[in-house]
Amino acid sequence: MTDNLTDHKTPLHDEHVALGAAMTPFGGWLMPLRYTSDLAEHRAVRAAAGLFDLSHMGNIKVTGPDAAAFLDHALVGYISKVREMGARYSMICAEDGSVLDDLIVYHKAPGVYSVVANAANAELVLAKFQERTAGFDVVLEDVQPAHALIAVQGPRAAEIMLATKGLAEDAEISGGTAFADLKYYACMGMRFEGEPVLVGRTGYTGEDGFEIWVSADQAVALWRALLAAGEPFGLVPAGLSARDSLRLEAGMPLYGHELDTTTTPFEAGMGRVVRLDKVSDDGTPVPFVGRDALAARKESPPARVLVGLRGAGRRPARADHEVVQRGVDGEVGAVVGKVTSGAPSPTLGYPIAMAYVTPEVSAEGTELAIDVRGRAEPFVVVPMPFYRRPQN
Repeated sequence: MTDNLTDHKTPLHDEHVALGAAMTPFGGWLMPLRYTSDLAEHRAVRAAAGLFDLSHMGNIKVTGPDAAAFLDHALVGYISKVREMGARYSMICAEDGSVLDDLIVYHKAPGVYSVVANAANAELVLAKFQERTAGFDVVLEDVQPAHALIAVQGPRAAEIMLATKGLAEDAEISGGTAFADLKYYACMGMRFEGEPVLVGRTGYTGEDGFEIWVSADQAVALWRALLAAGEPFGLVPAGLSARDSLRLEAGMPLYGHELDTTTTPFEAGMGRVVRLDKVSDDGTPVPFVGRDALAARKESPPARVLVGLRGAGRRPARADHEVVQRGVDGEVGAVVGKVTSGAPSPTLGYPIAMAYVTPEVSAEGTELAIDVRGRAEPFVVVPMPFYRRPQN
């Protein structure tokens, strides 16, 4: 976060202010923290739907005959294997294997990709991409300023999309997909008031949901249309605070908390996104940035492990609280780790946390404690995600 008075404003800034949102600096942007209450917005997303402004996220367009090969080189994922109108979660790492950012890549058309990065890291990702273009016939374009990104998340999200006035399917730009058939981690073209928009289905809350890229000059109209359509379904605007508690329940890592430049994907339990099996047309391994370090890291024992923790008491843990072994009579024992994210779970009714701990205490069921202002609050290691949405 920053308190820079020159923070950017999204095309929806005035809408947030008009709705009474508490605004906060975040990643160089002024964003809505909440509109009413954190709890009400969180519960609305779990029970019905929430409307989020994600326009602060970075958006880099990668085009050219070598676009797929370039992304295979620049990222740890096997991007050339992503089908057209598909999407993939990936990471950009440094030469030493540390995580510079986590991001989502959308394959929009042959030789056309969009990379969505975290707001605070968007400039860094673009700079690293530019450094890594040598030998590749690609064009990089920062298209974030021209667009807004609006997300509808929750079990009623699909109904709200279908009820939104002006939002319509168009076979000419859909990419061959009907909205009713849009799969998880895929995207399609639609139209809003006659203009093309891109609709993704990826999500960051643990719920079903959709993300809509719309031109900046149509953002307000789409935001209002979604709010109007969603009101009968229980849709509410939701801010950063609810988004953070939702993603914590869903066990999703957040850059700056579970991920940073001191971490490789393996410590974060995300080793599956590192594709050491990437090969060129001649069968030789693709020398992507960080490959050697990550290959070595995969074969070495971890120094720390990211785990989920469930509290037995009522006091929540917060980021940077120390994880300790349970001492006698509630005393604080030896330090074995540190909390990266923690909060009371509105859905589950007890405190939850993610923390890096030493491997010796990372097994499911291990009883630990967290030092909350000098008191050893009991927690136990549990699998993640903490919350998984009911399947239809």
